[in-house]
Amino acid sequence: MILTNKAQDPIAHLILAHGAGAGMHSEFMVRVAEFFAQRGITVTRFDFEYMQKAGALNRRQPPDRIPKLQAYFSLIIAELDASLPLFIGGKSMGGRVASMLLDESDAVGGVCFGYPFHPPGKVDKLRTEHLTILNKPLLVVQGSRDTFGTEEEVATYDLPSAIRTYFLPDGDHSLKPRKRSGYTEEAHIIAGVDAGVEFIRQLVSSE
Repeated sequence: MILTNKAQDPIAHLILAHGAGAGMHSEFMVRVAEFFAQRGITVTRFDFEYMQKAGALNRRQPPDRIPKLQAYFSLIIAELDASLPLFIGGKSMGGRVASMLLDESDAVGGVCFGYPFHPPGKVDKLRTEHLTILNKPLLVVQGSRDTFGTEEEVATYDLPSAIRTYFLPDGDHSLKPRKRSGYTEEAHIIAGVDAGVEFIRQLVSSE
């Protein structure tokens, strides 16, 4: 099953995959899709097979292995109308899978929210090997204190020029800031989407 938020007079189509623990109906995924659609980007969301199984059984299921997630994401890409410039991305795990498919896909570029650069507390177990050889443009929208990769940590990574990062002050893995920071979750999500829209507009206009 897929869900599509259609924009009026869209300039591009973005496929967004969910994170490991929450599917396409999560509040984060719903809000991000709505905000993109309001800004001229049609968004399609879907649930990976393990998440569909979790819904059917009404209990949590562990994520499938990366090759299976990649294969299912590729099926979603193949099923969609290719009349608009295509972008792929996602939240956390979904963004990681999208980034692995990006160079070999028909997508113009990718947009990731909360990229899992490493497991929390395991800064030596980097998930960046494929990123170092990425050719197509990728935007990573990240909270500055994300436990999967803080702004300070990401600054030390040898990432190619194809990867752009946009950090949200005091944001966590879901871009949520602490109350005492003076920022709000809503404003951060909107700012992250706006960064994604600008990234997509720039690439579409240069096509």
